[in-house]
Amino acid sequence: MRRILLSAALAAFSSLAAAQNSIPASDDIFVVEASTERPTIAVGGTVVPFREVTFAAQLPGRIKTISGIEGDAFEAGKVLIELDEAELLANRSAAVAALNAAEADMRNAGVQYNRELWSPQGKASPGGMGIPNLFDQVFTRPMEDFVGGRDRDAERSADLYASTTRIEQARSQIMRAQSEIQAIDAKLRDAKSIAPFDGVIMQKMVEEGDTIQPGQPMLTFSDVTWLQVEVDVPARLAQGLQAMMILKQSASFDDHPEAVDVRVAQIFPMADMQRHTIKVKFDIPQGVSKPGMYAKVLIPDVTAASSMSQMPAIPSSAIRYRGNLPIIYVKNMEGYPELRMVREGKRLGNGLTTILSGIAEGDMVYANPGPDMLSRPQRTNLPEEKQ
Repeated sequence: MRRILLSAALAAFSSLAAAQNSIPASDDIFVVEASTERPTIAVGGTVVPFREVTFAAQLPGRIKTISGIEGDAFEAGKVLIELDEAELLANRSAAVAALNAAEADMRNAGVQYNRELWSPQGKASPGGMGIPNLFDQVFTRPMEDFVGGRDRDAERSADLYASTTRIEQARSQIMRAQSEIQAIDAKLRDAKSIAPFDGVIMQKMVEEGDTIQPGQPMLTFSDVTWLQVEVDVPARLAQGLQAMMILKQSASFDDHPEAVDVRVAQIFPMADMQRHTIKVKFDIPQGVSKPGMYAKVLIPDVTAASSMSQMPAIPSSAIRYRGNLPIIYVKNMEGYPELRMVREGKRLGNGLTTILSGIAEGDMVYANPGPDMLSRPQRTNLPEEKQ
């Protein structure tokens, strides 16, 4: 009986050991081939809106209303943020009152000028009637002008000039009051932040009731109808890019791992002085990502050899991920699966993906790793473990 139990235990142990060291049953072995694709370099970037503005305070005050929260959409011309306008409206009323007073002075100065023009004060009689008044007009005034004691024409000219001066002063007061009203109207416009285009509130930096100062950011507003990827491209790679150039299956995103086509939208004319990179924006299809997401763009390396480089390519289904690290399973010399980390290249249209590093031409890769292979502990050197 003991021999029977011992034999059964040894058989069970042998089967367990065989199961642990068995090669996963899979016929999907792919021999790595070379691809004639031009080598590419993966460059990281960020998804940004097509247009974006940040509203900053133009004058001090208290926030009266905010029209929405993050994610709310508004049409062009809608008021997004409004400051308290009570003090500005009071100042405008005072400026309007000053304008009315200046216009009244202007009218009065015009009347006085006409009076001096047609009825000079210098020629008015001093009063009285009869012989004294007549004697004054006939003998006294002409005699004063004759002997030089008084010049009636000079007095009349001075009175006309004084009336003209009062008109000019009234006109200046009107212009000053109008300028004050225009300045206050400009501040009233600055007290309202108006959407310049159709878009969405991306970020709020203030809340209703907050007191703000000039220059303080309040709200970010973006047009997310179209999105772009903003990438700082090394100068040597930027040489191979041209405006409106389309890169096939060259961009992938955290929230959309499948590669998509992108188009070169803008190449900035100046390089960054610290990093010596050139900023490039790529147009991406609608609905593939969101602003702020990380993106990876494959840039053709035109500085490589003039002939097409031979890069290894494997089925895209062979690539698995542990976190964000791409891995594959290779059949080693002993016939066991070996885990390797690789660096992905470009996804080709024939279902293959180029590999920049990690494998070589002729390696045997499991094209469709099964659940049994993924769940078992991975060993990269099984013969040593047997020892």
